[in-house]
Amino acid sequence: MGCPEDAVTYEAVYDRSIKHREEFWAEAAGLIDWDVVPQWMLDSSNPPFYRWFPDGVLNTCYNALDRHVDGGRADQLALVYDSPVTDTKRTFTYTELRDEVAKLAGALTDLGVTKGDTVIIYMPMIPEAVMSMLACARIGAIHSVVFGGFAAKELATRIDDAKPVAIMSASCGIEPGRVVEYKPLLDAAIEIADHKPSSVMMYQRPEAEASMVGGRDVDWASAVAAASSHDCVPVGATDPLYILYTSGTTGIPKGVVRDNGGHAVALAWSMHSLYGVNPGDVYWAASDVGWVVGHSYIVYAPLIHGCTTVLYEGKPVGTPDPGAFWRVISEHGVNVLFTAPTAFRAIRRDDPEAAYMEPYDLSGFRALFLAGERCDPDTLHWAEEKLGVPVIDHWWQTESGWPMVTNPIGIEMLEVKPGSPTVPVPGYDIRVLDDDDRECEANQIGAIVAKLPLPPGALPTLWNADEHFVDSYLRRFPGYYLTSDAGYKDEDGYVYIMSRIDDIINVAGHRLSTGAMEEVLSDHPDVAECAVIGVADDLKGQLPVGFVVLQAGVEHDHVEIETELVAMVRDRIGPVAAFKTAIVVERLPKTRSGKILRATMRNIADGQKWKMPATIDDPAILEEIAEALESR
Repeated sequence: MGCPEDAVTYEAVYDRSIKHREEFWAEAAGLIDWDVVPQWMLDSSNPPFYRWFPDGVLNTCYNALDRHVDGGRADQLALVYDSPVTDTKRTFTYTELRDEVAKLAGALTDLGVTKGDTVIIYMPMIPEAVMSMLACARIGAIHSVVFGGFAAKELATRIDDAKPVAIMSASCGIEPGRVVEYKPLLDAAIEIADHKPSSVMMYQRPEAEASMVGGRDVDWASAVAAASSHDCVPVGATDPLYILYTSGTTGIPKGVVRDNGGHAVALAWSMHSLYGVNPGDVYWAASDVGWVVGHSYIVYAPLIHGCTTVLYEGKPVGTPDPGAFWRVISEHGVNVLFTAPTAFRAIRRDDPEAAYMEPYDLSGFRALFLAGERCDPDTLHWAEEKLGVPVIDHWWQTESGWPMVTNPIGIEMLEVKPGSPTVPVPGYDIRVLDDDDRECEANQIGAIVAKLPLPPGALPTLWNADEHFVDSYLRRFPGYYLTSDAGYKDEDGYVYIMSRIDDIINVAGHRLSTGAMEEVLSDHPDVAECAVIGVADDLKGQLPVGFVVLQAGVEHDHVEIETELVAMVRDRIGPVAAFKTAIVVERLPKTRSGKILRATMRNIADGQKWKMPATIDDPAILEEIAEALESR
């Protein structure tokens, strides 16, 4: 038998991936090139810390670039950059991208960056961001990309945790109608942070020139011009490729670690089996390199698979109109698009009849994948009707690094059930457990978990925090990874993801901690206590709403305080939080033990059925919360 996807049905592939796990992934490992081919597939000697391909040696950048140059794709486009916000387009063949990355890798080594060092990348959606990731991978350095929308304090937290030798950045990001200067934020973050990087490599964009700090900052263009090309450095399969920070329930970022070997194998296998994409196809993930989607499906997976990947610096609407996505698909011959339901809600809101689609030739477009938050049936049906191609809702997390539940169209196109991302991905043994650790019956809501060991590509641990990894994901249900999502399986085994089971909210596909927002609100001198909940929003999936109880005797105007609170969250966490509503209330609803009834508050805010909790200390408080929400 060839690679695992050669089986004719999803059921057969899935069954083999669970019952003959090591054989399955040994065959999938043949999809990438190894310096030392692994003979040992899974190290289970130290559960719950499982490691894939522990004796394998490879280089991820070689698999993404060099092997395609050597293997017949030298002149194929590897990267297409399309930036309507700057009216710029650039393309790179595999040869051109390899050569750019090799020179950038040389510039990093000239700054003293070596194998095993960490590098923070704080950049907008420009080709140099992709090159930075690949250049780090080329020399065996560990990159940590921080989304440019984060504020200085959040960046400083990541600097202190990752302890980078160098930071790679650009002078600015571009939003519709405004330039966001990055250098002041970066300088402030380094000032706040205890750890100080040795070097800052600064790419100057024409829209804004960054000031340079003598002795620390180096000009990108000059450093690259003076550098020699650097070859790929072999690394162990279990060596870290990157750290990606995700919000924790305590507000402390968690550094998700991704290894080199399992990551490359899983992504290579996913491209055809799950997305139905072939080498040479044009694949577009309309996301940001700061998020896991950008890591996996803008940069690594399409390039490892030999595709052309699209890097888009723009919005689904407003750059310049709701036809932006259709133009990109038509102009660059996109075969498969992956984006968030939020994007399609915005397009539908501004162009319900899809009139902006009419001028464009979408004949080569084959499939749309949606993920980031739950896709509502109305959006799915609208996209199906207007595009006339399969629209696939699928579910995964920063921690998994690639899909956990999907409709695996490269293996077998299964029935679409609106509201469900379909079935568990081969390799993921997805279960639904109740509070007593028992498996739930069909259609019974419980905690969504995955039986250990997780497949290749999933996080092996958190950065320098093994115990935190166990506490966050593994302790609640021993032998299982806790996704922190709640849902159910139906009688056909289809998975339904219904809500979070902790206080992480999902704003336009971005996982954000309500705890971190509460910490900011609590810092206001007039605030005694507070609670932040995620309220359902037709466009963004969820929006945070803060409820605050003021200190006794405060006589300040409530509107003024609410305005100050919104500004504080925007300043400390960043615009990505989309925090726009703070409501002053007399009291917060609590249990007798003092726990704030956030879930009940969410149900009230979302207009869902709810019943009075038996443990509430004062039932009248919930009526006050309902009235406060109605007044907004």
